[in-house]
Amino acid sequence: MRHQIPVRIVVLRPLFGVSMMVQQGKDELLPAVAASPEELIFEFDLTVDMTETRPNFLGKFAQGPKDSRFVYVNSGTSANQDSIWSRRAKISLMDITGEQIEKVILLRGRVLQTKFEGVGRDGGPTCASVKGIVWKVVDN
Repeated sequence: MRHQIPVRIVVLRPLFGVSMMVQQGKDELLPAVAASPEELIFEFDLTVDMTETRPNFLGKFAQGPKDSRFVYVNSGTSANQDSIWSRRAKISLMDITGEQIEKVILLRGRVLQTKFEGVGRDGGPTCASVKGIVWKVVDN
């Protein structure tokens, strides 16, 4: 059975002056719904197929092969900005549990959310596979 579930990705303390957007499909981009020096907030729906033991994430925001799906958060030129930066952060979906998905489906007003730091160790926008991603079910 397929469901649409609301998702929120929060980028904490993004690099000043560098655009960040969530990648949709191969070349579309989703801007933040809220932006400040403290955080960027991205909200969208993910399609999830719950017919198998493990949730299967589908649709235009889910990237990568079935057993290692993720969402890209693009920055700099990858986010259509004239910039010295051209990066993509991979936000894994593989730690989202069936129980979390069921909660979001059954309890209206809930969303799956994760947060990550917007600046990497090298001082540029966070990129590559982001470590320590924790997904939580929170009030919308």
